[in-house]
Amino acid sequence: MKKTYKFALLIFLSGLLFQSCQDNDDVIATTDLDVQDFVWKGMNQYYLWQADVPNLADDRFANQAALDVFLKGYTDPEDLFQALRVDKSIDRFSWIVDDYRDLEGALGGITKNNGLDFQLAYKTQGSDDIYGYVRYVLPNSDAAAKNVTRGTIFYGINGIQLNVSNYSSLLSNDTYTLNLADIKDGVLTPNGKSITLTKSVVAENPIFIKKVLTVGTHKIGYLMYNGFFNEYDLALNDAFGEFKSAQVTDLVLDLRYNGGGSVLTATRLASMIHGQSTGKIFAKQEWNAKVNDYFRSNNPEQLNNNFTDKIDTTPINSLNIKKIYILTTGNTASASELVINGLKPYIEVVQIGGTTVGKNVGSITLYDSPTFGKENINPNHRYAMQPLVLRIVNAAGFGDYTNGLLPDIAINETPLNLGVLGDTEEPFLKTAINKITGSTARFSAPSNQRAAIFFKDTKAMNGQNQMFIEKAPEGLQKAL
Repeated sequence: MKKTYKFALLIFLSGLLFQSCQDNDDVIATTDLDVQDFVWKGMNQYYLWQADVPNLADDRFANQAALDVFLKGYTDPEDLFQALRVDKSIDRFSWIVDDYRDLEGALGGITKNNGLDFQLAYKTQGSDDIYGYVRYVLPNSDAAAKNVTRGTIFYGINGIQLNVSNYSSLLSNDTYTLNLADIKDGVLTPNGKSITLTKSVVAENPIFIKKVLTVGTHKIGYLMYNGFFNEYDLALNDAFGEFKSAQVTDLVLDLRYNGGGSVLTATRLASMIHGQSTGKIFAKQEWNAKVNDYFRSNNPEQLNNNFTDKIDTTPINSLNIKKIYILTTGNTASASELVINGLKPYIEVVQIGGTTVGKNVGSITLYDSPTFGKENINPNHRYAMQPLVLRIVNAAGFGDYTNGLLPDIAINETPLNLGVLGDTEEPFLKTAINKITGSTARFSAPSNQRAAIFFKDTKAMNGQNQMFIEKAPEGLQKAL
């Protein structure tokens, strides 16, 4: 069986249950086709592009027996899952896992890693060789204990040059040795140094840096936020409480390395920033035709994510600001983009850095159970799916940013201009501060410095480059 993605996010679902073709859901598939049957029925009910895949049509199979004949043609559930997707240029982000237990930790930012968050980039344009540089290091990790720092450059693993074919297998080992390099005059040169790192289970607190910077008459709140993990929503609210107590006049939100996550958390973060539109639409969900038709007829409000003033019963600490400065790169994705796009109809958003990924679609986790939720799950296997099931637009109806959100002020990140995160001289933050204070100074890269040609980053490799909802909209299963 081919290797499936092991790092994903677990979403607890109440589940939706639609009728599929000829009531196939009411007929139990043969045991040897359990996984394939689950894959087809889940995709038939939820997949965003269900209407565009002929083999997912509601009338494609006359009965369960006919469906079984089709499913027997796919001995590997992954092959079936891939065959039921639309063209990969349209659906870039749906995936399947063979063990849902691996999902649980990742939901809260808990993964097995050595503490490195890194970017991989092409060594030269047109080359298959790649190199990596460290963006930040997680506290209480092996990398932190061995004093690995932001900006550390590595070209190989265990003496082997990294390339687009071997990087995944080399970096997946629990223990490996980084072969280090320097960049001088635009040339990557091995320096003979190395660091051996071992992975362990590490929890990433997405609130990586929070501080208040006093610059002239401005009190600037700076927050580097690296993942939309809802276990940290109260801590995030506390951070905004500190900003509020400090009476910050401006806010810089650093989403450079944030691959996304929970739509609920994104809605709460936007509410902490804006705070003047409680109950109004932050984002609107667009599902496939079957889901949309049901909710538009029965409860259209279930398709809206509204600004809120509470996290459960805890009041939200809102700054009520009218302008925000958001730092982005080519790794800023999904829920991060949702915050940017969702705020734009209400406040001025100044985007500084690079063009974002362009992920305006979201997913849910489907399990093999009667409701596709976690209860009464099939004990015969541990497969789960993370198909794209919805598209999200803002209150103005805009969501067409599949080519990414363009910055207002462009800055390219390279291994040579990283600076110290949170320092007022760090190029991205310095540019934001200059914009806030009205300074005409601009960051300029050295003449021999070229932009890194991004390949992949840690979060994309770990399946954290996504946007998801915690559960399907309520009420549907009760009405059918």
